[in-house]
Amino acid sequence: MTTRTRGEKWLQERRAEFRIVTFLHKQKGARASAEALDYPVERIIKSLVVELEPRRYAFVLMPGDRELSLRKLGRATKTSPQMAKPETAERITGYRLGGISPFGSYAELPVYMEETLILQDEVAINAGHRGVHAFMSPEDIAELLDAPLLDLAQ
Repeated sequence: MTTRTRGEKWLQERRAEFRIVTFLHKQKGARASAEALDYPVERIIKSLVVELEPRRYAFVLMPGDRELSLRKLGRATKTSPQMAKPETAERITGYRLGGISPFGSYAELPVYMEETLILQDEVAINAGHRGVHAFMSPEDIAELLDAPLLDLAQ
């Protein structure tokens, strides 16, 4: 892929430190990405789109080896969250499933980040296209996205 994604452009506009790694996307999911990148799955970030309340959405960034606890997210946000429908997530972000990124999303959504991600020195997060990941510091991600660090894992 020679053209930059919206996510890459968004990061560049903010002068973020990152490096892009591309791979042949055969299957969506953090484990498939980790295998393709030969990178630990706990350092792959899943960018989930959650409906906090009717028609009010947010991104939740989770390590690839952990599952989101909707109960914990609900307590933290004082909402009754549920996973967004795939077609809704694609429509509001402008990205296809398997390529959803919080960087350059059509809709500016609040972002919540699982607190254990900050323990990593580097993580990989989708940069806006299937098979395109940005490798960067989790601290930089939290700062760029103004994402609070919360205990969100099951």
